[in-house]
Amino acid sequence: MYLDYAATTPVYPEVVEAMQPFWQVKFGNPSSVHAWGQEARVAIDEARGKVAGFLGAEPMEVVFVGTTTSSTNLAIQGVARALKEKGNHIITSQVEHHAVLDVVKALSDQNTFLPVDKFGVVDLGILEKAISENTILVTIMYANNEVGTIQPIKKISEILKAKEKKLNTKIYFHVDAAAAVGWLDVNVVHLGVDLLTLGAHKFGGPKGAGILYVKKGTPIKPTVFGGHHEEGLWPGTEAVPLVVGMSKALEISLAREKTVKPKVKRLRDQLIKGVLTIPKTELTGHPTKRLADIASFIIEGIEGEATLLLLSDYGIAASSGSACTSGQLKPSHVLLAIGIPAEKAHGSIRFSLGPETSPKDIDYVIQVLPRVVEKLRRLRRGIK
Repeated sequence: MYLDYAATTPVYPEVVEAMQPFWQVKFGNPSSVHAWGQEARVAIDEARGKVAGFLGAEPMEVVFVGTTTSSTNLAIQGVARALKEKGNHIITSQVEHHAVLDVVKALSDQNTFLPVDKFGVVDLGILEKAISENTILVTIMYANNEVGTIQPIKKISEILKAKEKKLNTKIYFHVDAAAAVGWLDVNVVHLGVDLLTLGAHKFGGPKGAGILYVKKGTPIKPTVFGGHHEEGLWPGTEAVPLVVGMSKALEISLAREKTVKPKVKRLRDQLIKGVLTIPKTELTGHPTKRLADIASFIIEGIEGEATLLLLSDYGIAASSGSACTSGQLKPSHVLLAIGIPAEKAHGSIRFSLGPETSPKDIDYVIQVLPRVVEKLRRLRRGIK
């Protein structure tokens, strides 16, 4: 059974159907003036309008990019390039995805990386003190893809607005919301953000398609060059099938939120209760302010990678930390940031649920995982 939805999701059948005509029938280049091209252009425009409506934005504020990582790079580097004469200070947190962390580090080692508490929540007092006249951008993820903790985005927005008045300057706010669709409100007006990142494969859409919301008036410059596409911010012929599929997936995910979210939350809580019966096991992330789909743990006396291999033998897909770092042997930076020692962090495991997860799936995991843990602990003690 698949319990790694936070890594990537299966594409909805309706999304596959929506994309189908644009591979071979409606295959025109959206920049072409002939009928084939204009047919593709209409599809792009309609998708942009739909996405804007879902986000509470205007169509001109929606930029279609290649991936979630492309979106975060464009947001952070784009604003930094546009405001380099004003200042160069960027604030982020220690628990961001590497698609944010690595960009901020590459821009300057003088940028601020905020600490978090034991649950992974940003310290708002330290954030407020870190803001200076040179601060141009704050970038904080909406919810952590590894431990599920939700950040107080609205409160952060309020802090920034108060600081803007005090310092008589504008501080732009970018939010990586890749893990949030279907679980949290992604209305940009409600959140009070200037830039917001989404990735299609996280919510039932195709891989290779991302979204960057850029509030009207936000200064941003391109980071990739070669064409006029997407207002010059993401050059290259638009991937029409992917854009169409992404807008359809967003529509489906938001429509299903009221029915899917309560069901998944119940199953998540059932899973957490069952896994915590295993001795020397602890939940990571905030106990209540967490995504409905993520249950993450530290299980002492085992290696996360070995656990995943044995679970896979039982037909269960999970992850150790985030998918983007699970191939590495070093401990998760997120777990280290919340104060878990390196030797314990190696015993991390994350289950992430989706619309198709059933009570039987959870029962099976609760039945199998204790056996796997006991076997690995016995092997570690040298007992066959």
